[in-house]
Amino acid sequence: MRAWTVLGIETSCDETAAALVRGGGSGPGEILSNVIFSQLDEHRPYGGVVPEIAARAHVEMLDGIVEQALARARVKLGEVDAVAATAGPGLIGGVMVGLVTAKALALAAGKPLIAVNHLEAHGLSARLCEGLEFPFLLLLVSGGHCQLLGVEGVGRFRLYGTTIDDAAGEAFDKTAKLLGLAYPGGPRIEALAREEGNPKRYALPRPLRGREGADFSFSGLKTAVRQVTLDADVQAADLAASFQAAVIDILRDRTFAAMAMFARDFPQTLSPAFVMAGGVAANGAIRSALGAFATAQGFDMKVPPPGLCTDNAAMVAWAGIERAQLGLFDPLNVAARARWPLETA
Repeated sequence: MRAWTVLGIETSCDETAAALVRGGGSGPGEILSNVIFSQLDEHRPYGGVVPEIAARAHVEMLDGIVEQALARARVKLGEVDAVAATAGPGLIGGVMVGLVTAKALALAAGKPLIAVNHLEAHGLSARLCEGLEFPFLLLLVSGGHCQLLGVEGVGRFRLYGTTIDDAAGEAFDKTAKLLGLAYPGGPRIEALAREEGNPKRYALPRPLRGREGADFSFSGLKTAVRQVTLDADVQAADLAASFQAAVIDILRDRTFAAMAMFARDFPQTLSPAFVMAGGVAANGAIRSALGAFATAQGFDMKVPPPGLCTDNAAMVAWAGIERAQLGLFDPLNVAARARWPLETA
């Protein structure tokens, strides 16, 4: 397989990003540039992402971000092999900004367009970073998604479990808000728990633990945290640590169930890999706990560096490379999608 150089664009939520990546095969790839403009300051006063503000910021920033990415990579637009952009799922206004920009660039440069599923980009990011053969077990855990999947190849996923209510990242953000922590809450929960928290102080529930299947539930945990915060004497650090410990237990239990399903479906895989991806995968305590657990179960855990767990365009460019090698290009009238299940990627 020849190497491809792909321009990637990511605008699905509150990061405006563009990157140039070169590579082929099962990875690793070479990140030539990876430019990210975070909108945290714009959304912090509201305690979360405001879709209209996010879309407006993408419109204002994206052209300059693309120019920076090309300049830092020392690559001209006419020298790229393809243009890839997140086409969903995500906040539809932001997705449309990135996809329309990618269409214009592809048309102007005479290059093929690749519409990328944002979740698949997260899932394939371990191949960008380290190189990895199919199949592997994937835990995709972020603010909007929490899924366990068997990954057979590009666009080929077997869903083992998904959240039946809230995602883990959403639970982190809501817990942080209940504790009066600034947005984004996930990193602040981790820091508070690490510095001075007692994870055994509060007995919080572990929904669905031990149940059949590999689905997740976090709404009951979030409700329990809210009840604790009604106590005027609540110890914030201890509650943060107790909450994080509960999430780890839930993830570990559900992953154990999915590991059995993966072994059933792929018995020929003698040294199975377990990939954790998505924004919550940047949490050091979760990475450490699940890494030790995976090793004990005979799985080799692969996690992208924290900067490539959160939304970025390098993973979009890499997903574009993966699809380009299979000839999976898209017409210029491809539509943006607010929802795009991985099973149909």
